Amino acid sequence: MHWDPHKYEEYADYRNRPFFDLTGRIAAADPAVVVDLGCGPGGLTAALAERWPGATVTGVDSSAEMIRQAKQRNNPANLEFVAGDIRDWTPPADLEVLVSNAALQWVPGHQDLMRSWLRAMKPGAWLAVQVPGNFAAPSHALMRELAGSPHWHRRLGGVLRHEDAVSEPQEYLELLLGEGCDADVWETTYQQLLHGQDPVLEWVRGTGLRPVLAALSAAEAAKFESQYATLLRDAYPESKHGTVFGFRRIFAVGRKLN
Repeated sequence: MHWDPHKYEEYADYRNRPFFDLTGRIAAADPAVVVDLGCGPGGLTAALAERWPGATVTGVDSSAEMIRQAKQRNNPANLEFVAGDIRDWTPPADLEVLVSNAALQWVPGHQDLMRSWLRAMKPGAWLAVQVPGNFAAPSHALMRELAGSPHWHRRLGGVLRHEDAVSEPQEYLELLLGEGCDADVWETTYQQLLHGQDPVLEWVRGTGLRPVLAALSAAEAAKFESQYATLLRDAYPESKHGTVFGFRRIFAVGRKLN
């Protein structure tokens, strides 16, 4: 699936805030090795390198476009980026902080991966994960309904995951506790004020709509987006202040005790 780093970085303030809310709960003082799985275009990974200048910080992403963009930044000397699939990644023995922000929802069975990572990590190491929890929101529900309609089902049937994409907060809490962690799990719904024409469509173009666009020709994608935009305008009406887009996020932070 093709990713557009520039489209992803639109609404950067809104996309970046959950990362800092997540990593703010990591109390590691001076870790030696830090990894950011699903690092995207790299700006937030750079923030980790700046926070812990004594650490070797590595950003990992499966998208060649994202890694290329990340490497073009004026990065700190202690930061590197490598291409890699989260499903194949294994923690180095000296890993002390592992972050994955808004990436694991793309990985089926990521809960088992989290367990395997924690079992390989040494006592005192931190795991911090954030995933979207908005799959039941109109933005996603309407996308699935349209994709499953008679006109689109043949091309888009099975393209969009939702029921198994992420777990609920309690499940992540039980996962961390079950793997011997001191755990902190919570959720937040950000009330984001978007502006411009069809702003919710512009938002999901950078993330959730990518599988649909990848499955369709350019002409088909334009037709789908036109129909989807009409549905979104009814679900997210514009007010004199802009368009309010509620976005639920789920956070899970654990420190391995033994």
